Amino acid sequence: MRYKVLLLVFTVVCASCAQRADINYRIVTGQPLQVMEHFGASDAWSMHVLGKWPEEKQKQIADWLFSTENDANGKPKGIGLSLWRFNLGAGSTEQGDASQIGSPWMRTECFLQPDGSYNWDKQEGQRNFLRLAKERGVNKFLAFLNSPPVYFTQNGLATNTGRDGTLNLKDEHYEDFARFLANVIKGVEKKDGIKFDYLSPFNEPDGHWNWIGPKQEGTPATKKEIARAVRLISKEFVKEGIHTGITICEASDYRCMFATHMTDHERGYEIQSFFCPDSVDTYLGDTPNVLPLISGHSYWTTTPLNMLRDYRLRLRNTLDTYGVDFWQSETCIMGNDEEIGGGHGFDRTMKTALYVARIIHHDIVYAGARSWQWWRAIGGDYKDGLIREYTDPDLQDGRVEDSKLMWILGNYSRFIRPGAVRMSVETTDKEGKAIRDGDTDQQGLMCSAYRNIDGQWAMVVINYADREQEFTVDVNDPKVKSWQGYRTSDVAGEDLLPVGKLKNKKVAVIPARSVTTFVSGN
Repeated sequence: MRYKVLLLVFTVVCASCAQRADINYRIVTGQPLQVMEHFGASDAWSMHVLGKWPEEKQKQIADWLFSTENDANGKPKGIGLSLWRFNLGAGSTEQGDASQIGSPWMRTECFLQPDGSYNWDKQEGQRNFLRLAKERGVNKFLAFLNSPPVYFTQNGLATNTGRDGTLNLKDEHYEDFARFLANVIKGVEKKDGIKFDYLSPFNEPDGHWNWIGPKQEGTPATKKEIARAVRLISKEFVKEGIHTGITICEASDYRCMFATHMTDHERGYEIQSFFCPDSVDTYLGDTPNVLPLISGHSYWTTTPLNMLRDYRLRLRNTLDTYGVDFWQSETCIMGNDEEIGGGHGFDRTMKTALYVARIIHHDIVYAGARSWQWWRAIGGDYKDGLIREYTDPDLQDGRVEDSKLMWILGNYSRFIRPGAVRMSVETTDKEGKAIRDGDTDQQGLMCSAYRNIDGQWAMVVINYADREQEFTVDVNDPKVKSWQGYRTSDVAGEDLLPVGKLKNKKVAVIPARSVTTFVSGN
């Protein structure tokens, strides 16, 4: 793609203190940054139930999550996720209470049967949502595992109960595990017409808690164990002609990616270990199907505010050193997110939504994330779902409600489409003096800008402050005559609500505690 050098100038002035100098955001299109690949969420622990609800309710959920259509008034029907994560189960559902996973919601079925055959009718509810996503234009699908099938694990369970910090996979079943993954990739495509573009075979293998306890499917793994398994998966994929990209390694904490954090050397320094050729035992950079990127989770690195930026700068520096790309592949609200009261209690308001918007901004702007993925699409009374479910006792029906969190993700996912290029933003005051990190006032305005592959511009503006601010747009692009704003706020109905067209050089008021995406038009 060739880039013309254009200057897009956005002037911001605090409405309540007009005597202050204007702030100018200059988007330099001759300085393209990362390509944005997709925004996504997972079906974990919900869609195996909700995917069997009445069809009209499934369609409503799917429209909210995947639709890129507008209603008659030009309001988006959904947030247009462009990646859907499928939780490939290990078989804890079939074990029932013997799985030692207390909640049936957190158990999963397995396509593989005890006799070695496959039942492609398993995981029906989740497979229904694969189809619903595809029907609404999603064309990127990722399968991720928390545990190998229970038939292969050392303790016969999908949780690491009673074990140490090594991979819960019997030594003689490494090749069987690789063959299982290849069979699932081929089997789901044949059964449902869904091709998994990506496979993530390990999820938080570096967690210092090592997944000990009867809570959920999961297993730790050392870097050597990961490398051994991935090489065998790659070999099997090559043999079977499977082109699915293998992503590693869904780190539980960014600090495990560039250093060690509350663990030992067998789990830390993952970027260096997997992508530096000197790391002979664990190097995967030249392994077929392994993508030149590393994925990690945003958990535990969001507070205090100065570290929200600094952790991501350290991560980006290490990524650049080894020439590795980055996906933020999972996050939700945890106990350390004290600014919004921690994770307990579902929150439909802008309180959680703005907090997450600030994380998205930092992951993209400072860590250089090419993909940003939320944890659960649907959850219960916790801040881990974009949508809240209320299920009838028999699990056959229920109701759902949306949230400002879901729509705030849509301020990014709906308008920043796959292949969009993030552009450099320079900030100056009215004298033309540069303002360091001027595009990121963590308690005020934060902005980032993108150009989609069709040439359309999109800029996301977060106003974290408790006061409204004014925003003037001046664009040196002859094709752009106006900007359409889409606002999400605590005002009823402002969920990506179109708020009128803004002509160049005209002042727009950005309400307090809101997020607005401006999309260029003729």
